[in-house]
Amino acid sequence: MADAINYQLAGFHDIDDSAMEIINKNIATHARKIALLAAKESTLHITLKKLHEREKGEIYDIHAKLADKGRVYASHVTDRNLLVAVDKALQKVINEMD
Repeated sequence: MADAINYQLAGFHDIDDSAMEIINKNIATHARKIALLAAKESTLHITLKKLHEREKGEIYDIHAKLADKGRVYASHVTDRNLLVAVDKALQKVINEMD
């Protein structure tokens, strides 16, 4: 069991501050769950890509990856709602570890 999980974000520079606050809280909640399942202290990498940017909105492509004790847990989610995409991607990593 790890003490803490650090996380690195990539591609989130265009997201407004209020949305980032919610996203960071969501990631912190999932990171605590991941820390309980992880064998050692690790870093969770979360990458955001925007696909099909249009006036009606874009599609968010989220990749989450965690390397723990020789195993790599990865997930990939695409959704129109950024918060839902981040939540689903991190939940998939937790489910894979469980």
